[in-house]
Amino acid sequence: MEQQIKDIISACDLAIQNEDFDTLMTYYTEDAILVVKPGMIARGKEEIKKAFIKIANYFNHRIVPTQGEMIMLEAGDTVLVLSQTLLDSDKKNSEYAMERRATYVFKKNAQGEWLCAIDNSYGTDLIGV
Repeated sequence: MEQQIKDIISACDLAIQNEDFDTLMTYYTEDAILVVKPGMIARGKEEIKKAFIKIANYFNHRIVPTQGEMIMLEAGDTVLVLSQTLLDSDKKNSEYAMERRATYVFKKNAQGEWLCAIDNSYGTDLIGV
């Protein structure tokens, strides 16, 4: 399971970098949520795709996400991923941290595929915002 999730996250990072948002959406559940920024959540694949397009624009179409250390906690068909997420971009004056401690939740679907249900690159930094 752990390698499967790492491979999915790597594929998502590559899809974000390449702005291949149709491929990216194949890794999300239909009812997934994405924390776009503190106080703003995209719900469902359509909103998430639109949010990623806006994120690409914000970072001048040059954003390279990568993952550092990861811890995975599995309970049945659900996995909580705690990850050091690193963002590289040409944008010099972002008001958002480029190194984050992300939290992701993956669910296994009926076909046995792991899909992202909650994508929160801000992790616990949302507390107190």
